[in-house]
Amino acid sequence: MKKCVIILLFLAAAAPAHAMHISEGILPLGWASLWFALALPFVIIGCRELNKLSQEDLAIKPLVGLLAAVVFIISCMPIPVPTAGTCSHPCGTAISAVLVGPYISVLISTVALLIQALVMAHGGLTTLGADIFSMGVVGSLTGYAVFKGLRRCRVSLGMAAFFAGMLTDWATYMTTSLELASGIRGGDAFLPLFTKIVIAFVPTQLPLGLLEGAMTAGMVTLLARKRPDLLVKMRLINSQEAANAGT
Repeated sequence: MKKCVIILLFLAAAAPAHAMHISEGILPLGWASLWFALALPFVIIGCRELNKLSQEDLAIKPLVGLLAAVVFIISCMPIPVPTAGTCSHPCGTAISAVLVGPYISVLISTVALLIQALVMAHGGLTTLGADIFSMGVVGSLTGYAVFKGLRRCRVSLGMAAFFAGMLTDWATYMTTSLELASGIRGGDAFLPLFTKIVIAFVPTQLPLGLLEGAMTAGMVTLLARKRPDLLVKMRLINSQEAANAGT
């Protein structure tokens, strides 16, 4: 009985909520609608890419489902950022972008963010478009471009994955800072507010970016050792590299 009373008192106690991603109601309707409009085309392209790839290879859907779970779990580690109206957290989108491409990665991010908003109150529905654009669109495109660019320069698989993860994280939060500064500035000048928000993110996001780079590199190199055939199928390495990784 005492335990029940304690639980009820705990649930009834008012406390400030540090919602993950951009909190519900932070962005004005006009700005929220703009980010939805910018994110939607990428989500549609992601759906088409998934349908196309699943017709060619039935194994792609289980892989996408697994990556959605990975992104969901990785991005469920919020660290509140005081004064910024949001939280810092790893993104996980570099891993999905590297393995299945940026557009399907956007779709994966959308699913993860929607479930978090509906079930866990992490982020909001009105700000979902902004969260998809920053974490899904910008994060996925950055991770994919960095990884492919470094691989063309003959950088090792692990180092390319590390920089892809690190820069994906930082690009996501630069975009989040832009979204917050644009939406909440009111009569204030944009650049000073944007700078303040970026600085607010630095203490948490700087080490998180390094952590995400290490996680991305670790997962990609582990796959190269354990399932090089999968990376060959995803065209991340060639047959010779797969043979070397397996030895």
